[in-house]
Amino acid sequence: MRNNVFDLSGKNAVVTGGSRGLGKSFAESLANAGANIIIVDVERNAQTEKEIAAYGVSCETIQFDLADFDHYSELVNTVISKYKKIDILVNNAGIQRRHPSVDFPKADWDLVQAINQNAVFFMCQAFGRHMIENGYGKIVNIASLLSFQGGLTIPAYTAAKSAVMGFSKSLSNEWASKGVNVNCIAPGYIATEMNTALMNDEVRNRQIMERIPAGRWGSPQDLGGAAVFLASSASDYINGHAIVVDGGWMGR
Repeated sequence: MRNNVFDLSGKNAVVTGGSRGLGKSFAESLANAGANIIIVDVERNAQTEKEIAAYGVSCETIQFDLADFDHYSELVNTVISKYKKIDILVNNAGIQRRHPSVDFPKADWDLVQAINQNAVFFMCQAFGRHMIENGYGKIVNIASLLSFQGGLTIPAYTAAKSAVMGFSKSLSNEWASKGVNVNCIAPGYIATEMNTALMNDEVRNRQIMERIPAGRWGSPQDLGGAAVFLASSASDYINGHAIVVDGGWMGR
């Protein structure tokens, strides 16, 4: 009988920012493949937990502020004490702030770096130690098209997402031989709450749609297959890579 290399049955997955949006979609996709889900988020959404548990897996939310860097070890200890091992980490949580670069406030710059860059690295570090000890782990960091391009009025987001793709390669160089895969998903223009302003801007929305060969904004569900692939044994020999899911944007 052939094994299903995409099967995640019995695996435990931590998904940051998994209560809604892209994070919820990642969590649902992993749950559909059989993984138990631990959501790490500042808020708890009971409905999200119920929907994920309907896949026949366990799901709980640990409420935690990812900017609270001094307590990451406590977070890991809490998770490990209950689940014994974490097989998958999806660093999805992120925020966006838009200002013209000449007016970009330092407070917003620091906030974006804290959540979109620093939290990703230190979550990798914290759970990476555990995965290295076990000799196995799949880390999926959420990068962006802005890891490749500059964008408009989002220099902080661009800087953070460029950093995520860069240090993911560094981690993969160190950890691939230890059984830990570190890779990225780089979403294109996805119809989420974060992009509401763009979708409502008639001119910008038209410009974006004209550039996407697929002719539409992506949906959160469009990213699920990439997440399952990178979280499963199907990607065991893939390290330091970024899968771009963008409807063909980067191919233009």
